[in-house]
Amino acid sequence: MKPLLLIDVDGPLNPYAALSRRTAPEGYRRHLMRPTGWTAGPALPVLLDPGHGGELLNLADRYELVWATTWKEEANEWIGPHLGLPPLPFVDWPEMHLATGDGTYWKTRHVVTYAGGRPFAWIDDEITDRDTAWVAAHHPGRALLRRIDPGVGLVAGDFTALAGWAAAG
Repeated sequence: MKPLLLIDVDGPLNPYAALSRRTAPEGYRRHLMRPTGWTAGPALPVLLDPGHGGELLNLADRYELVWATTWKEEANEWIGPHLGLPPLPFVDWPEMHLATGDGTYWKTRHVVTYAGGRPFAWIDDEITDRDTAWVAAHHPGRALLRRIDPGVGLVAGDFTALAGWAAAG
């Protein structure tokens, strides 16, 4: 069974911290979106690099791709088509944005539960050393937690690291 590749949208695929720049980072296109809950005011600007879809699809022979984003199933409607991705399974968070009390990211425990002991790589902009330590102590399988800079998004080195980690398994 292939390891999971758990994919966050905002940060890795949508470098939202770059939105304040006059122009989008090279390769990115600005899209205006209205996912559920975004009903008032201007549409949500989202930066996406269509090349990331091909890079993720190249990893699909080594990983099972899964959305691990607060966009949940809506990533298949709003994000995936701009990247050329087929519909992907998603983590259906039982609760979101709750404090953990130990400084770990609120997604961390849910990611480990979703993985169910399977090896996984997780790309997210809010991962810290505390999350890596918590996963190492509570997940029996291999895990790679890769923090992505939300001002830059995924870069070639991230895809190389993900491919190398899967190959080493």
